[in-house]
Amino acid sequence: MSEQRISGEQGRSLYDFIDVGTDAYRMTEGLTEEIVTRISEEKHDPEWMRTFRLEALRIYEQMRMPDWGPSIEGLDVGRIAAYVRPKTDMKDSWDQVPEEIRTAFDRLGIPKAEHEFLAGVGAQYDSELVYHNVRESVASQGVVYTDMESALTGEYAEMVRDHFMKLVPVTDHKFAALHGAVWSGGSFVYVPKGVHVDIPLQSYFRLNARGAGQFEHTLIIVDEGADLHFIEGCSAPKWNVANLHAGCVELFVRKGARLRYSTVENWSRNMYNLNTKRALVEENARMEWVSGSFGSHVSYLYPTTILKGAGADCEYTGITFAGQGQNLDTGARMVHLGEDTSSMITTKSISRGGGISTFRSAVEIRKSAARARATVDCSSLMLDDISRSDTVPEMDVRTGDANVGHEAKIGRISDEAVFYLMSRGVSEAEARAMIVSGFADSVSKELPLEYAAEMNNLIHLEMEGRA
Repeated sequence: MSEQRISGEQGRSLYDFIDVGTDAYRMTEGLTEEIVTRISEEKHDPEWMRTFRLEALRIYEQMRMPDWGPSIEGLDVGRIAAYVRPKTDMKDSWDQVPEEIRTAFDRLGIPKAEHEFLAGVGAQYDSELVYHNVRESVASQGVVYTDMESALTGEYAEMVRDHFMKLVPVTDHKFAALHGAVWSGGSFVYVPKGVHVDIPLQSYFRLNARGAGQFEHTLIIVDEGADLHFIEGCSAPKWNVANLHAGCVELFVRKGARLRYSTVENWSRNMYNLNTKRALVEENARMEWVSGSFGSHVSYLYPTTILKGAGADCEYTGITFAGQGQNLDTGARMVHLGEDTSSMITTKSISRGGGISTFRSAVEIRKSAARARATVDCSSLMLDDISRSDTVPEMDVRTGDANVGHEAKIGRISDEAVFYLMSRGVSEAEARAMIVSGFADSVSKELPLEYAAEMNNLIHLEMEGRA
């Protein structure tokens, strides 16, 4: 989270360090009914969740692997450990977290960030949260911010049951079913009616284990007239075997409420990032997505927003950087159901070193969405002759009075711009990095200062070829 840009190997070491010997328990690799049942026992699930997991497993076994994006042939779920428990239970004080795990989050700047500008933090290490805390001033407003397991069995158990995997059903795709079977960890947030949380909440996910999967579930409910900014961060060290991230995010934005969901993803180059995110937005409510996607070998990531209520509004702003050995398939989907709904998708993608960046957008305007408005604007920047950038837009408009627009641009760094900066004493490498940072400015300016600084640091690391 440091504002100071750190370059080269020192900069990458902020994320690629490996902690040895932090596992207390590692489940057998693969996916069987016995493994799913053991995970359920580890989590002390209520009976309905145990039944849910086993049904999700059956659906997973019947479904085909996705074939609409990059190849995931290198991922063998049979060689992935679905559950790895660190040597600690969840704490509400950093001092109580085991030193080797605390050191990992210290390096990532999480405790410092919490003290300076966050209202609450949840920190997950492999399959379990190891730390969770929320400021008293926020809790006193009735805001609930806790781990999913506590919410599942505590005061808000019925609310969890009413919402869990209702936006992302296990029948959605194969990895949604996998998530439903083996999910572990994640955050539950409930903001009561009319409450404005002025300082962001954050969850940070660290996958340290080799050949493992992380399947956290995030469930956020922002009640009528309430307001929340939630930040998600993630990282992992680089291993020589495949790791898998198949989390799930479900967001409910009630009438007149607002939710901003910001993500800076920084997975390692052996990661298959197959995450699913979805929001339901009610009358006159607003959903804002801000997404920075870095790292991973392959990504499938398409946050979906369902604009259900009249006057519902959504804005998605994202950036993707695909470097050597990366195939990042990302985008956004907007589903307009209510009258006078509006959506805007603005994305930037950068590719270098043979990286492949694909942007997919889907805008669906149903017959019920009279006077809907939708805009899609995607820009791609290729930094060499061996990289690739594709745009795959889709518009499905079922009403005659919608206002829909789409614009796409693909280009390269101008030699004249590089020469101009070099003529003023800037090196060629720094000149190119400055131009790329400027290209990404529309995304970074939407993030809090400390997270914008981290994103800019990641861009510089990518420009230097961190693979």
